[in-house]
Amino acid sequence: MKPVDGFLSPADGASQRYEVRRISAGVEDEAIDDVAEEVPVSLEFNGVSYAVMLASPGDLEDFALGFALSEGIIAQASELFDLETSSSVQGITIHARIASERFVALKERRRALAGRTGCGLCGVESLAQVVRPTGPVAGTAKVRAQALLQAFARLRDDQPLMSLTGAVHAASWLSPQGELKWLREDVGRHNALDKLLGAAAAAREDLSAGAVLVTSRASFEMVQKCAALGVPLLAAISAPTGLAIRTAQSVGMTLVGFARSKSLSCYAHPERILHETGGAP
Repeated sequence: MKPVDGFLSPADGASQRYEVRRISAGVEDEAIDDVAEEVPVSLEFNGVSYAVMLASPGDLEDFALGFALSEGIIAQASELFDLETSSSVQGITIHARIASERFVALKERRRALAGRTGCGLCGVESLAQVVRPTGPVAGTAKVRAQALLQAFARLRDDQPLMSLTGAVHAASWLSPQGELKWLREDVGRHNALDKLLGAAAAAREDLSAGAVLVTSRASFEMVQKCAALGVPLLAAISAPTGLAIRTAQSVGMTLVGFARSKSLSCYAHPERILHETGGAP
């Protein structure tokens, strides 16, 4: 095993092995540890740099499509014409070509994001840019509370990178049939969500018919990203923020937090959560 200087390319994978010296119960020894990687990923649209995020070097096509949709850069997947990636010692660049009318709109509201792992609004240039207008969520999907909790239990056991490194978040889609689909992992929770949304959009999944599950807290921007694609229900294993709750309430989205073990908490539009009265959820 040789030391690695700088950043890795997608071919190097989302994890690498490193030497570690462990001390346990007073005993010191050397071991090999699997460690999650992160790399700067620059997103360019029609040759213009738009954002730089720290992300896991995998599923980058899904990431680019999901980011473009959830940030309102494009309105539908067909407006992203093609993608190419290139690597350098500085990181990875995703070159995306989008419809000309979308690019004109993008230049008018261009902002410089300097993303950090798990960061949501780094680099926004004014307060007016924080909240993007999104239409009300129209999806009427209903999910049984028990089915939601069972899905989270399956999700916990179906995260290969998390099992290997213990350092990443995951996002997955719960279909109306109770199937978990398009699971994506990343060192950044927003990135994992964008990768999931991109994968689902590329597969033409009806995002108004099910729920998004995330293994993190539910932040305002995650609610906004889901609302932009018409997702009616966002469920998180951890807590929501107050702004996330108010945003979900205003756009008509069901927001669930603390979905763990045998309980969950619904903070907005609980009408989509079905449960047996008087019993466990």
